[in-house]
Amino acid sequence: MFPLSPRPLRSPPGPGAPPLPAAMAATGLAGLGPGEAAAAAQALALPAESFGNDPRVELAWAMKAHQHAQVYFNLISSVEPKFLKLTQVDERIYEEFRRTFRNLRVDVLDPEELKSEAAKEKWRPFCLSFEGLVEDFNFGTLLRLDSRGEYSEENSILATRIQFLAIEIARNREGCNEHVHGRGRDGGEGARGGALK
Repeated sequence: MFPLSPRPLRSPPGPGAPPLPAAMAATGLAGLGPGEAAAAAQALALPAESFGNDPRVELAWAMKAHQHAQVYFNLISSVEPKFLKLTQVDERIYEEFRRTFRNLRVDVLDPEELKSEAAKEKWRPFCLSFEGLVEDFNFGTLLRLDSRGEYSEENSILATRIQFLAIEIARNREGCNEHVHGRGRDGGEGARGGALK
């Protein structure tokens, strides 16, 4: 198991803000000092309602989502995905996901299958069924659209943590992440450290 974004999906970066990877690069996140990191962590511990659309919180959320994406991509690049256990309830998540979304392609996602009004109506009960069972089930994170690709502006979408878990558990079990693992094992482009472009 590994931590995901500590912020509910309610307030992704607002209109006019640069795309996530560009915003992260422009702010020099690699040079973030311990004091700044501690301040960001403290801010992220407060309820989302107390912030509105505070750009500092949005940046901290983007940093955490970026960090999570790098950790996860490096994980599937170096460990055979079919052996990964992302939560204590992977089996339940996978079974319920495939019962509810029997025909959803997970190798290459159609954003409409996650974001359209009809899709939201189908996802909502699924997601809520994991409230109290999966920590931070409704927090925002980045999800790759094409399982063969890296995280990039074109290949990433915002999703809730439970959507990320359900889709990535399915990808791992159904062999969709083997391509990334093979590249990582062979030392290809995208292996360790090249997760975000």
